[in-house]
Parts: sequence; C-alpha cells; structure tokens
Amino acid sequence: MKTLIHTLLLLLVFACSLGVSHAQAVGKNAASRPEEIEWTWEVRPVPVEPKLPNVLLVGDSITRNYFPEVQRQLAGVANVYLFASSTSVGDPRLTHQLDEFAAMENVPFAVVHFNNGMHGWMYSEVEYKNAFPSLLHELQVIAPNAPLIWATITPVKGEKLPGPTNARIDARNSIALTFIAKAGIPVDDQHELMTQHKDQYEDDVHFSPAGASIQGKKVAEFVLASLRKMPSSK
Repeated sequence: MKTLIHTLLLLLVFACSLGVSHAQAVGKNAASRPEEIEWTWEVRPVPVEPKLPNVLLVGDSITRNYFPEVQRQLAGVANVYLFASSTSVGDPRLTHQLDEFAAMENVPFAVVHFNNGMHGWMYSEVEYKNAFPSLLHELQVIAPNAPLIWATITPVKGEKLPGPTNARIDARNSIALTFIAKAGIPVDDQHELMTQHKDQYEDDVHFSPAGASIQGKKVAEFVLASLRKMPSSK
C-alpha cells in the first residue's frame, strides 16, 4: 500500500512538473510573437546642436515617414531623434529596445511624441491593454523630465486578418486613451487628421509624401507648443 501511494505521489509530482514546464513554454512563446519581418529604425540628427532641446519621436513606419517633415519644421529649434520599430505593445522586447536606444544616444529628451499599435496583431486587445502601462513607464524612465504627447493610431485603407482592421485600431485607440487621459497626456489625434485625407494613401496603411507632410506639420505643432511651455524657452 505504501509503495502504491509513493508511486502515485511520484506520478503526481511528475505530472505537475510537466504542467509547469508546459505553461512556462507557452508563456515564453506567447511573450514574443514576431512578425515575418521585424525591424527597428533609429536616427539621430547630424549635427547635434548642444544648445537646442532634444525631441524624441517613437513609433513605427508611419512615424518614420513623417519624421523628415518634423525635422524640417523644427530646424534650428530642436534636435529631433527617431526610434521607429515593428515591435508592439505586448512584446517584452519593446522596453528593452527603448532602453538600449536611450543609452546609446545618451542625451536628455525635452519632449517625447509617441505612438504604438499598428503592429502586433497576434496580441489581443486585452494583452495590449495589460502592457500599455509598461510603455508609459519606460518612456518616463528614459525621459524623466520630458512631457509626453500621444499620437493616435491612424486608420487603414485596406484591412487584413488578424489585422490591421479599423475596428481593432479603434479598439486600441480607445484602450490607449483611457491611460493617456488618466495621465493627463496631450493627444495628437492623427487618426482624426488622416480621416480627413483619405486621398493621401500610397498603399493600404501608409500615406503619400504629401500625406506624411500633413502629419509631420501637425506633430511639429504639438512639439512646439510643448517646448514653449519649458522655462528655458521663455
């Protein structure tokens, strides 16, 4: 009888260990779900003007497209840096990438304009919601004295499953805005802006150079408004 009980206990421990290992494996696989092509695109201004404030744009390929217009609008006013990536909120790599970028550039950022949500459609909106605070926290870590500006996710012309779809974009914008409003962060409503320029798509997701220019000018307006509130800019 004792031998039988001992055997059953061993089997139970073995089964539990398998369950834990399986759960850990699933968790590991679920933690990072890369797309077919993953990328980052990091740009620093040349030259960096030490007397000017440093502005950081965080986003994806849409941000990368309007970045040159922001640089033009802020020429002589600020050094504009870019961190663009396909890594989505929900992927633990995102905060590490931002950490590495900030350490590499090693400058204080005066303003951070950010967006995330057009990638990572393998992550549910629940996962997006659960992970969004970690993005806010990370930005506050790498730019502790910088005001943040949130740019809403832009609509798409053509939809794909599991994404992007406009319904999921609307859901993510809504989720983000709950945190953004609570934190008192200004909103650059790029979604509403580009809804008014549906003739400016160059593909299902991205906008033409003229469309990107429209976006960049709006971004620059928000950044300038934030810079003007800085004591050193008075």
